[in-house]
Amino acid sequence: MPEIAHSAAAMISGMEPHLRAGRFVFVSVNGEQDASDLQHAAIATFREEEGLSLILPFDVAADAGFDTTQPMACITLNVYSALSGVGLTAAVSGALGASDIPCNIVAAYHHDHVFVPLDAKDRALAALQTLQSSAKS
Repeated sequence: MPEIAHSAAAMISGMEPHLRAGRFVFVSVNGEQDASDLQHAAIATFREEEGLSLILPFDVAADAGFDTTQPMACITLNVYSALSGVGLTAAVSGALGASDIPCNIVAAYHHDHVFVPLDAKDRALAALQTLQSSAKS
């Protein structure tokens, strides 16, 4: 297992942002809808009081009849950050916010994944690379 980064400086300087291939859509399925056919395709799920939230590949969401007017790109932060680490999410959202780029961050076991509007993916990747470079100096 790679070394786990605990400090904000270590997480930010080591984050190596990478644009994941594909387009994604956030959707919600309430209790009356059957999500079993969608869960296998979802790259992430989260159960909320209002229903099951899924992050689906664009084509899967479109084929299922969901609203696809907000396609997202996914940028994976390739650093093994500690679940108890403080500062990575704030730094990432701050850098993107300063560039007027909205983001949704999903923390998984190994990495954090930043979802940004598809048309802002290149600017977002550049902003995160700049953030990483500034933490290395």
